[in-house]
Amino acid sequence: MKTQELPLSGASLVECEPYEDPRGLFARLFCDQEMGGLLGDRLIRNINLSQSAKSGTLRGLHYQKAPYEEMKLVRCTQGSVFDVIVDVRPDSPTYLQWHGETLTARNMHMVVVPEGFAQGFQALEDACEIMYLVTAHYVPGHEVGIRWNDPSVAIDWPLDVTMISSKDAQFPWLDEGDAARRMRLL
Repeated sequence: MKTQELPLSGASLVECEPYEDPRGLFARLFCDQEMGGLLGDRLIRNINLSQSAKSGTLRGLHYQKAPYEEMKLVRCTQGSVFDVIVDVRPDSPTYLQWHGETLTARNMHMVVVPEGFAQGFQALEDACEIMYLVTAHYVPGHEVGIRWNDPSVAIDWPLDVTMISSKDAQFPWLDEGDAARRMRLL
């Protein structure tokens, strides 16, 4: 596995090093020893799967407030998605900046989403699936989000949004005052 830093402070991209032969392909998708530098003393608490039936479907941008922040390791296992992370740590030099990566089942890349980041994705084709390895349990009442089209973040999504949940579509708009108030809750 090869790890490279992303432009947002603390975020990384992990690339598998697959072995291919006439039978097909083998790749290590996760190894706690190889990922030890990124994980530190964190443990994977759950593994989640998300499927999107239609291209253009958008999910997110979600994160959990303190004291239930979570690191996520996000990998596409079927199809292709545009995965986006947003730094929501008010003291970070990359605060409210975003970064997107195209994750595909074939490229086997994985985005490491640190605590204090919102994350979401858009399906780039029909029948997409992503897997999340998560370091904290989901705690209802502590999940918050950023609206997918908030001008304060200005994400350049690759496709028109064809489907989004009402919850995700109704996250409040960020503005300087609201962002500062919400981020103090981290």
